[in-house]
Amino acid sequence: MLLTIDVGNTRIKAAVFEQNRLVELFVFTKEVFLTETNFILNKFPKIKSLVVASVGNVEKELFLSLKNKAEIHFITRESKFPFTNLYSTPTTLGIDRMVLASGAVTQFPNQNRLVIDMGTCITYDFIDENDNYLGGAISPGIRLRYESLHQHTAKLPLLTKNYPKSFIGNSTQESIHSGVINGVALEIDGFIELYKTQYAKFIIILTGGDAEFLAIQLKNTIFANSNFLLESLNQTFQYNQK
Repeated sequence: MLLTIDVGNTRIKAAVFEQNRLVELFVFTKEVFLTETNFILNKFPKIKSLVVASVGNVEKELFLSLKNKAEIHFITRESKFPFTNLYSTPTTLGIDRMVLASGAVTQFPNQNRLVIDMGTCITYDFIDENDNYLGGAISPGIRLRYESLHQHTAKLPLLTKNYPKSFIGNSTQESIHSGVINGVALEIDGFIELYKTQYAKFIIILTGGDAEFLAIQLKNTIFANSNFLLESLNQTFQYNQK
């Protein structure tokens, strides 16, 4: 058994895998990292390896403190990936984006792929049918947009995500929901249309914490999987073990 851990900017997601089957999913905050991780390892004593991808601020030593319970493997830029990285600044490419690209290549071979990750930031990553990673885009995620409107204005309230009743907001709250949610949906659909001008066919993978929430707002056909990064971590680890 294998435990994959994705340390994001706002929370930690972990998944237990039996080969390629996701057995159980866990989500928790950084403050309870050791408690929760020890709980998982005790619940699943057959876990032999712990695989980590981190963009957040969890100290490496915390993971290493668990080495008596499982082998610790960090996915880094020095790991092997099943694609050619054509990013002009490869040392600045986030490890989470590299893992997502790796999963896209592994799960959807021999085709163009656009991976859209709906996390704290929205990231777009394009890998062509020849397994070349070309790059993408980064923009603020849903929560950041709500927070930005509240923090950088005098009177706009801080709201939590909610589907707008109409694209014409008839109150301040509804106007914010329309601006944020419809704005994100139109942005994503707009990016997809831009890619269509250069690529006749590609698969769209939508993932991240807001993936399922936003999927119904989009007009394009997509493959939505909120756990795609954790699955990609498992597959990247398997790829490095070969």
